[in-house]
Amino acid sequence: MSQSRRRVVVTGVGAVTSLALGAHETFAGLLEGKSGIDTIRAFDPSGHSTRIAGEVLGKTFRAEDHFDRQALRRLDPFSQIGLVCAREAMADAGLAQGDYDPDRSGAILGSGIGGIHTTLWGQSMMDADGPRRVTPFYVPNLMPNALPGNIAIEFGLAGPCFLTASACASSGHAIGLAMREIADGRADLVLTGGTEASLMPVTLAGFSRLRALSSRNDDPAAASRPFDRDRDGFVLADGGAALVLEAEDHARARGARIYCELAGFGQSDDAGHITAPDETGGRPARAITLALADAGIRPEEVDYVNAHGTSTQLNDRMESQALKLALGEGPARAAAISSTKSMLGHLLGGASAIEAVVTALTLHQGVAHGTRNLEHPDVENGCDLDYIPEKRREQEFRAAISNSFGFGGHNVCLAFRRWS
Repeated sequence: MSQSRRRVVVTGVGAVTSLALGAHETFAGLLEGKSGIDTIRAFDPSGHSTRIAGEVLGKTFRAEDHFDRQALRRLDPFSQIGLVCAREAMADAGLAQGDYDPDRSGAILGSGIGGIHTTLWGQSMMDADGPRRVTPFYVPNLMPNALPGNIAIEFGLAGPCFLTASACASSGHAIGLAMREIADGRADLVLTGGTEASLMPVTLAGFSRLRALSSRNDDPAAASRPFDRDRDGFVLADGGAALVLEAEDHARARGARIYCELAGFGQSDDAGHITAPDETGGRPARAITLALADAGIRPEEVDYVNAHGTSTQLNDRMESQALKLALGEGPARAAAISSTKSMLGHLLGGASAIEAVVTALTLHQGVAHGTRNLEHPDVENGCDLDYIPEKRREQEFRAAISNSFGFGGHNVCLAFRRWS
């Protein structure tokens, strides 16, 4: 890490998840081992092989509680969730307009799919009643960049503003690029993270056809079981999270509470298959190695890993191997590892964001949540690391990484350091 580069710190967090409305409420639920996964209620899933998910809309999140009728017409659910996350993060950071220079403050967020509710609803209106039934808000609502655009408008963030779309690594890329805007001196503050609201019959069917989803319909809370020998796929979920990143000097000048330092960002691509991960773990390991080098953190210093941990056969094997390659066998076995997806499900483009929030709170509070449903670690297939089975673990973690691996072969690693 360059000595001239500015340090970047996390000063605010927000989240909307299947477990709770709020980042701190979600983290508390995770520490208690609660699950947000249940039978789908938003639509009739009876014709689907998978009938469970981590629902948000109408469950932990009611849009009408946060927006008036006019605003609801102008915002797809994925943007609604993002704005609520952003409001919480800004309030948590103690920020109001006037506390930052708009031209040196930005909004960089991620989403894998964007406004799919608007897309499908508009098509149904067109099919039923013709072109004149399509709302004039159709395009502004469905475009993925509506997320950072609406956040920038609400908070007056006139600096770097864009969206990253790289499947399940989307918000990881957003957070890493936001960090670099600050570290390299182009911004003082960036609101970052990502959201997804894609739980619909067609997306559920699509992932099912890929044979990617768990079909443990009779026991939803036990369906997501990363690194367990009986895992049978991931659980689709909606939600998202936001983080306020600031330059250290900017945060100190206003007396901000600091959760941790975001110290490094690494990325790579498998360049092999559009959906299957690199089974050797080599290319994902490179993203981890690059993040640690960027942060100036030695592999043996990493004592917490928030794993991508999807609960699919290929991913969990690959990630375990990647950690051994990047950290070394000894350090990989010494690190505490947990999968947030075991309780929230997989937020797709929003997954990296909530997992970054969880990692920041883990370092700040000195406690990590366990991996729910890890009853029989799949040691025969290389899942033989310390995945914190079931129970929370209290420890003063020094350094942590959060991994994200997406369709398209996209690999992202974020490296964090405890603030003291």
